[in-house]
Amino acid sequence: MRILAFSDLHRDLDQAAQLTEMATDADLVIGAGDFASVHEGLGSTIKALSSIAAPALLVPGNNETRDDLRDAATAWPSAQVLHGDSAEIDGITFFGLGGGIPTTPWDWSFDLDKDETSTKLAQMPEQTKVVILHSPPLNSCDATTAGQHLGSPELRTAIEQNQPSLVVCGHIHESWGVRDMIGGTEVVNLGPAGTFFEI
Repeated sequence: MRILAFSDLHRDLDQAAQLTEMATDADLVIGAGDFASVHEGLGSTIKALSSIAAPALLVPGNNETRDDLRDAATAWPSAQVLHGDSAEIDGITFFGLGGGIPTTPWDWSFDLDKDETSTKLAQMPEQTKVVILHSPPLNSCDATTAGQHLGSPELRTAIEQNQPSLVVCGHIHESWGVRDMIGGTEVVNLGPAGTFFEI
């Protein structure tokens, strides 16, 4: 399976058009959150992606809520929103969890606290092969330019315990394009450029 994955479009309609063109070479498209910017522009961004015919799995970022993303995604027929749940495509199990994890300092942000995160991670099937996150795990693909690590310890623990083949995320812009390994799991902070994977 050839997967095109991206994160953090933040209303960039030109980049959405570029991803739409790239998606003609993909069997599956993954959007790892932050289609909007502070809850603005979600509908127009999803509409710009909606001609992608390949199956698409989306998670909310911290710039849009799960419910708003699900409402917007009705305009994208091939898209499905995951947030604490899973989907199976061509025999491969995907699990998705969006939002800001750990909670951010912004009162407008769609975040999950530790208890909410743990409850949703408990729904991850044992056979999960690909995990779609908005936020990165602690100490992997989560560093700012100041060297702070802003990822989630709960997400890291879940990856260590479940050992999926691939984890994709975004959220920390300074780590776009960074790749890491947690045991046998590859972790990639995507960014908006679009990255291809073979699973």
